[in-house]
Amino acid sequence: MDFRTVNTTCSYCGCGCGILLEVLNDEVIGSLPVKTHPVSEGSLCIKGWNIHEFIGSDQRLKQTLLRKNGKLVPAGWDEAMQVAAEGLKKVVEKYGPDAVAILASAKVTNEENFLLSKFARAAIGTNNIDHCARL
Repeated sequence: MDFRTVNTTCSYCGCGCGILLEVLNDEVIGSLPVKTHPVSEGSLCIKGWNIHEFIGSDQRLKQTLLRKNGKLVPAGWDEAMQVAAEGLKKVVEKYGPDAVAILASAKVTNEENFLLSKFARAAIGTNNIDHCARL
């Protein structure tokens, strides 16, 4: 039996709380607050206490999928990105940039959410961007 803790940062919001992930035999089984962390000071919100649950979820996508002939089939990243880019371009050309909206994620860094904001405004030309992790 191999048990260890991994010091990391919570990915649910922009606060940056310190978390210790409990790992048993290479499976994340729990999360604990970092008592000496300067942001969270030994506390976590309910999302932080349960952050470990989505890591091993059987509902989590583990590979890139494309819909072909009405079915989801495995695809490579290059093909999936090409299909997504072409579809987005068609929508913008046909309906205009404000027909597109971006929903940013609570499970990425602030820097990645900033890039999504720049992508929405500079590349697509829309201000339609929101975030799902309001405190």
